[in-house]
Amino acid sequence: MTTLLLAHDFPPLGGGIARLHGELARRYPAGELIVSTPQDPDAGDVDAQYNGAVDRLPIGRRTTKSLPGLLLWSRRAASLARQHHVRFVHCGNVKPAGYPARWVLERCRVPYSVFLYGADVLSEQHKIRQSVFKRRTARAVFGGAAALVAISGWTRDLVLSVLGDLGLDGHGQRLRVVHLGTDPERFRPGVDSDELRQRFGLPDGGVRWLLTVARLEPHKGVDTVIRALPAIVEQAADVRYAVAGSGPEREHLEKLAHKTGVAERVRFLGEVGDRDLPALYNLATVYVGASRRAERIGVEGFGLALVEASACGLPVVAGNSGGVPDAVRDGETGFLVPAEDPAAFADAISRLLGDPGLARRVGAAGRHAVETYFNWDRVVRDLRAIESEVVA
Repeated sequence: MTTLLLAHDFPPLGGGIARLHGELARRYPAGELIVSTPQDPDAGDVDAQYNGAVDRLPIGRRTTKSLPGLLLWSRRAASLARQHHVRFVHCGNVKPAGYPARWVLERCRVPYSVFLYGADVLSEQHKIRQSVFKRRTARAVFGGAAALVAISGWTRDLVLSVLGDLGLDGHGQRLRVVHLGTDPERFRPGVDSDELRQRFGLPDGGVRWLLTVARLEPHKGVDTVIRALPAIVEQAADVRYAVAGSGPEREHLEKLAHKTGVAERVRFLGEVGDRDLPALYNLATVYVGASRRAERIGVEGFGLALVEASACGLPVVAGNSGGVPDAVRDGETGFLVPAEDPAAFADAISRLLGDPGLARRVGAAGRHAVETYFNWDRVVRDLRAIESEVVA
């Protein structure tokens, strides 16, 4: 059975959604997945690794959101569906990919699913409450879907609320939860970090690193970790904190580190490429993900970095917010604490730093969870099972 993936986000674009779509293209059986995605100036080398599975539109991501761009994408998607005898379509996000998915359903009678993450659903919820037109288009996309795929239990519950707002309460039976994963062969313990340490000037001997990998936005909670750092240092004077990622909050966070008296212990690394992430996780002692609800759509729908850290054998301390509890098994692969409580983060982190045996057991449990469940091969199996169920 050939499947079509409509992916507005796709490598070489970064981010968790693009990574999900790229992993699907890599792991579906050869010839069974076609990806329709916008053009990218750096796409050539990236697309070669997918063995012809990627069909690039002649327009970029921004243009696909315009009316002419949507019409072009919709016609191209229908053409691919006919050419490859597609029997199922995965819609990589509600909008804009939902529009060509609905077009293919109406013209080719091919059923589709919609992937739902968290912030995207909050955005749709806000729009449908402000605009009659947005409500109608959302109702068409949600209502036409044969399956709605949420990445966490929290996202599922939010989608149920939006379906109620749209008058589609009965469509809740089409909801499925498919937790995300990672690559346990690439993200693993024992990856050498020496070259990365030298490049970023990160000391090794006598230093233990806390790590966060995140875009620097308010809902990622890096400020909470910085506020927790003084209490951590009181019990573990050798601790430093590395933050990998860029974003609008960097200047504010740097000022906060100075104000809190820990500036010399915090290193902002900026963007760290995907290639370097396994080595980065391997130089850390504890991974910290302090995501919380913030602003209108700031939320962590799941938290890919959490399972990447687990895959590398790191114990995790994370905020009990959004979809994070689905990625961290509390007391097993890490510890969940109140998302905006620096003292709670300090206590959990200090507990792991003070008990290396506990840290090893928690890290090993995280690695086992990735090997047995939180991996992309299981994600592909789950999605193909949904396809088969719908087509049958």
